[in-house]
Formats: sequence, C-alpha cells, structure tokens
Amino acid sequence: MKIESPAFPHGGMIPSLYSCDGENISPELVWKDVPPQTKSLVLLCEDPDAPMGLFVHWIVFNIPASLSGFPAGVSTKELLRLSIKQGRTDFGSIGYGGPCPPSGTHRYFFRLYALDNLLSLAEGSNRAQVLKAMEGHVLSHAELMGTYHRKR
Repeated sequence: MKIESPAFPHGGMIPSLYSCDGENISPELVWKDVPPQTKSLVLLCEDPDAPMGLFVHWIVFNIPASLSGFPAGVSTKELLRLSIKQGRTDFGSIGYGGPCPPSGTHRYFFRLYALDNLLSLAEGSNRAQVLKAMEGHVLSHAELMGTYHRKR
C-alpha cells in the first residue's frame, strides 16, 4: 500500500498553504494498492516533534476502501456525505489542523491503515480510542512524511 501527495514529496517541505500560516486546508492525498479484503481505511496525521510529545493534527476513519484519496481542502461536509468520520485532534477540534510548529522544523506523518472492519466509534473519538478499535484489524499500512517550519 502507498500514500502520496502531489503537494509535496515524501520527506519534503509541506507548502504553507496547508499550514496555519496559509489557508490551513488539508493537502491532496492519493493512495493505491489497498488490500482487496479491506473494509475501511483510517488516516492519522501526527507531529512527533511537538514540545509536549506527539501532537495529533487529523483523524479520519471509516474511509470506504473504494476511495483512492482526498482532494485538497476536503470538507467535513463532504466526508460526512460519504459516511466518513473524523476524530478530535489535539487542537481540540474535529477536522484537519495544519502544521503550526512553535519553533524549528517538525515532521508530519500521514499514516494510512487498511482495516478488515468498520470502526464502531462516534465522530469526535480521540486517537487512543481509534487505535484501540483498530487493534487486530490492520491488514496493511502506508506512510507519507512531510516537514514544515514557520518563516518568522
């Protein structure tokens, strides 16, 4: 399984458009080679370099296995129309929150998981709840990492 973004290469700099310095919209993401027995996908975006430890920027779950990506700036309304749920981020909100490091260059990992089930969780579930529900159901996973630093 593979996840990519036309907006930045793996290991490359995430454009400011997708950060708190820009429009703070999610980047376009595309994935392929999802296992045929996949029932749903989970997407997590996390910053392990945050001062207080891992910081969650986006949680998306119950993504249909038939979907091959998200357009840039995908809206909560569009995700709900597709019965896709989002979790509560460390910003305290539901939906994408872009890179916004207080200092230095941070890494942002977009991790995609193929599951053999749908998650019986409510909109707004947190990272720990999503990871717990995923246990024993991960068929495959893929990762895209981008970096970001704020220009001051």
